[in-house]
Amino acid sequence: MITLAVDCMGGDHGLPVTMPACMDFLAAHADGHLLLVGLPDAMAAYPSLLSNPRCRVVAASEVVAMDDPVEVALRRKKDSSMRVAITQVKNGSADAAVSAGNTGALMAIARYVLKTLDGIDRPAIASELPNQKGFGTTVLDLGANVDCGPQHLLQFAVMGSALVSAVSGRDQPTVGLLNIGEETIKGSEVIKQAGELLRHAKASGDLNFCGNVEGNDIFKGTVDIVVCDGFVGNVALKASEGLASMVGSFIKQEFTRSWWRKVVALMAYPVLAAFKRRVDHRRYNGAALLGLRGLVFKSHGSADAFAFKNAMDRAYDAARNQLLARVQARIARAEPLMAGVANALQRPNDR
Repeated sequence: MITLAVDCMGGDHGLPVTMPACMDFLAAHADGHLLLVGLPDAMAAYPSLLSNPRCRVVAASEVVAMDDPVEVALRRKKDSSMRVAITQVKNGSADAAVSAGNTGALMAIARYVLKTLDGIDRPAIASELPNQKGFGTTVLDLGANVDCGPQHLLQFAVMGSALVSAVSGRDQPTVGLLNIGEETIKGSEVIKQAGELLRHAKASGDLNFCGNVEGNDIFKGTVDIVVCDGFVGNVALKASEGLASMVGSFIKQEFTRSWWRKVVALMAYPVLAAFKRRVDHRRYNGAALLGLRGLVFKSHGSADAFAFKNAMDRAYDAARNQLLARVQARIARAEPLMAGVANALQRPNDR
């Protein structure tokens, strides 16, 4: 049995999205159990879900708003649905937690409650972006860490490899370092140093590193995993979401113009609809917060029920495939390399 703790109050829409998504999740997973975390009086409006024997309500008295500062969410709202959901993972009641709430608050609370894994300095946000091969390219970090050192990018690559290996079954997923060109001489000093670390990791058998990749390689599916800092990753994420919205708007516009354009649009509709579905960011919703001593998944704040259910599916798959244990194993295997990196970076400061 896989048990998810769901922050039912989080996100732009809260219960009208999370509760229907929970019903769809239970219908799709016979071995799925849910801890519905939120305000009991508000959740009472969904009696059919609450009566499901595979659900249990876990009461919370507060809600983290989407515009709450991290300090407020972490220090003042200690009984928020977000924090209570993450606590279920810490105490072993749930295999993973899912929330569509404030990203900064979710990362801060998860890091405070669960702590980071040994050997990991900073957790990272990892998710898939659509590519032309029909599956997703996993990109990290997507916004948790704006400024990263080379050692952090190495850690992201190790964790991303564990994620893809666990969920997709590929034992040696390919890794690329996002850069302004494929040549090793290009990029900032941080990127150049990260490239050296990743090539060393490949030589030692810790990673299947394929070298530098460019932004268009994310959508080509050139590699399974693309590593970057959170600033660049978040820009790529929003660009991907913008593409999906643009395609949808284009299709609608063509059906509202002159009659002959409507005819052409109607003939092309199957192709356009298939493309829209492929780039639909809702299908890829659900980002893993990697590097923590527990599984936490972040849904987009504006997600609808379909997208939120996909985030739950990703959390379910991660728990079922023992993602946490795989991440720990990958880190342990790469520990000598990462320890050597830490020592090398520390030595100049000791002089």
